[in-house]
Amino acid sequence: MRLCFATNSHHKLEEVMAVLGGTFQLLTLANVGCKEELPETQETIAGNANQKAAYVWNHYKIPCFADDTGLEVEALDGAPGVFSARYAGPQRSSKDNLNLLLKKMEGLHNREAQFRTVISLILPQGEWLFEGIVKGVILTEPRGTAGFGYDPIFQPHGSRKTLAEMTMEEKNEISHRALAVKKLKVFLNAL
Repeated sequence: MRLCFATNSHHKLEEVMAVLGGTFQLLTLANVGCKEELPETQETIAGNANQKAAYVWNHYKIPCFADDTGLEVEALDGAPGVFSARYAGPQRSSKDNLNLLLKKMEGLHNREAQFRTVISLILPQGEWLFEGIVKGVILTEPRGTAGFGYDPIFQPHGSRKTLAEMTMEEKNEISHRALAVKKLKVFLNAL
């Protein structure tokens, strides 16, 4: 099956390909000729995932899926949440986002947080959503150089490593995105 993953992030693409394996012919936005920035104007993570997948489906008529991910921090009432990628501004700087979050968390004792990923899959038959969540804590300083985004300050429960200290294989055993992609894979294999 030919399937477009609606992302421009090479980090996300690597993670998803590692989980899906060679079962599907995975196309990128560049492969289908999509050069424009996909819209993300919804108020929910699921809404953004659907908006991106629908954009590709409506403009390129190819089965596709898109994801959106948010880091939800308990002490910050779920922020940055749907605004995780642009938390520190429209420049979408991972370093700025991470530093702003650490600044807002200064002096807070409740460090509980979760990463939530929602994948929207659009096929000719309809749309389906798949969710993955990993719970953990926000550290006071970054650790590790792998991963991206908030990975260096997020330590999953039951692990001594941050997501940025894990190998791709370790991360794909427990991460929010991997959990959602595994559900997607089960669904696609059953078609």
